[in-house]
Amino acid sequence: MLQTPQHFWRAIRRPELRRIVPLADTTIYEMEQRGEFPRRFYLTARCVVWDLAEVEAWIEERRRASDTSLVKRAPSPDVRLRKARPVRQQPPA
Repeated sequence: MLQTPQHFWRAIRRPELRRIVPLADTTIYEMEQRGEFPRRFYLTARCVVWDLAEVEAWIEERRRASDTSLVKRAPSPDVRLRKARPVRQQPPA
């Protein structure tokens, strides 16, 4: 009798999460606080993990949102307003 393979639940720690999601720790933390990223949880007093399936679902959701232009993008900065290394004005031609 053949048995079908079962899907095993998998938790990932911060280094693996950082390889999968290229965001800074503070960005991930802030997004978690706003409910925009899967929440971490403690396996032990010193071991924090994320559910890999939740992280993968979040990535897929972001991909679909990006494809439909639902992801709010930050406006481009006006480089003429920079204090350091100001942009040189081109002389009139």
